Amino acid sequence: MRTLILALLSQVAVSSAMAADVPQAVTERLQQLIPEVEADAVTPAELPGLYVVTFGPRVLYISADGRYVVRGDVIDLAEGTNLTESRRQQARIDAVESFSDSAIAFVPKETRYTVNIFTDINCGYCAKLHSEITALNALGIRVRYLAFPRAGLRSGTYRDMVSVWCADDVQQAMTDAKAGRRVNKVACENPVADHFHLGNMLGVRGTPTIVLENGEILPGYLPPDELAKRLEQAAGS
Repeated sequence: MRTLILALLSQVAVSSAMAADVPQAVTERLQQLIPEVEADAVTPAELPGLYVVTFGPRVLYISADGRYVVRGDVIDLAEGTNLTESRRQQARIDAVESFSDSAIAFVPKETRYTVNIFTDINCGYCAKLHSEITALNALGIRVRYLAFPRAGLRSGTYRDMVSVWCADDVQQAMTDAKAGRRVNKVACENPVADHFHLGNMLGVRGTPTIVLENGEILPGYLPPDELAKRLEQAAGS
């Protein structure tokens, strides 16, 4: 069971913010199951007798007596809403926002929307999306790139993406890399591996993967006008 829980949560180490009324049985069970990891929050769930536990972008439920762990979605049939997905979306927002300072941003004169995009410099559709960065900015869309070298952390792509994040002009380096132009090999303290681990926790399987401001995830490329429509719909909801 402990292996199952650890696989669910990946390797997230964050500070605990448990509600004061969480039963001792819940906190003790969590410490037994996953002693290396502290929860972001443990709060009463909508269902009596359950507590919702969030670890980064992950959500699970545990019974008040600490005996049962529940994986799955809680649906409010009266309201027709997926309560668990709402929690997941907020957890994604919080997780992505925690890396906002290390993203490579392309910012319009006036920002209407912000998207966080997991990208790979050797991805054809990532290059196509980046070739339209001026159009995206013209629509008021701020693009923040997070690194996701699909070949892994021992690949040449990973090392090239480190060079992009370590460049003096990171925006130009990103543009050059996406266009197939040479980027000077440099190294520094960088967030590429952390971005990659975040993407894995969020379930990123390919690039580009777009995370909207409401926590919704859109896999794959979208033309600027279509992305703007999706952002407007998300804002309305």
